[in-house]
Amino acid sequence: MARTPYLDHGGVVAMAHRGFSRDGLENTLQAFAAAVDLGYTYVETDVHVTSDGVLVSFHDDTLDRVSDATGLIRELAWSQVSQARIGDQPVPLMDDLFGNWPDLRLNIDCKHISAAPALAEAIEKHAAHDRVLVASFDDHTRDEVLRRLSKPVATSAGSARTRQAVLASKGKLRPVARRALAPVDALQVPHRQGRVTVVTRSFVQMAHALGKQVHVWTINDADEMHELLDLGVDGLISDRADVLKNVLQERGTWA
Repeated sequence: MARTPYLDHGGVVAMAHRGFSRDGLENTLQAFAAAVDLGYTYVETDVHVTSDGVLVSFHDDTLDRVSDATGLIRELAWSQVSQARIGDQPVPLMDDLFGNWPDLRLNIDCKHISAAPALAEAIEKHAAHDRVLVASFDDHTRDEVLRRLSKPVATSAGSARTRQAVLASKGKLRPVARRALAPVDALQVPHRQGRVTVVTRSFVQMAHALGKQVHVWTINDADEMHELLDLGVDGLISDRADVLKNVLQERGTWA
């Protein structure tokens, strides 16, 4: 059981990865609106903070890949970042994402420890504890967000805890996995990592035995979605929110 209502969901947790856009307009208000219009109640996003403390929804450390601007976000003021355009879309404030859709559940990947104080402040400001999951590849970064919150939020494991859980599942070392996963509610993992298949039936069964959910990213192929759902995973994160919705509708599990 999750420690907050975030993961209390009647079916598969379907997450639109950085919103939904076929035009590369990831992590924009337009992309999030498109996901909501499809019927999504969960979206995944990422956060960085500007040099003057403004929290933005953006994946990369720099503006270079997806916008018409350049530079490391945490070294730029909001007055500079606000001028960047992703297609014709501005870089969104997390305040807008929280405020525009007050019932939307947000899976938030804190990309750098510099953003931890601003993320905690935003969760507190919007009283969003029950509708966020705080994630980070770095366990220390995630823990820094949690330390600053007045109430618990759902969380997922960082890379170190996830590696321990994967190794434990392959060696049937459940006590090791129990210790590694004690502070978290979910494992958010790729289907495969290099030559290693991460998500196996034994991995899912071990997670469930420990009361943890398994969410798999970033799955865009319908056949692979079916394969993972047949293994019993609890959630899928996809760039192709339309394909994932169709798959879940076919299976009768679109909530």
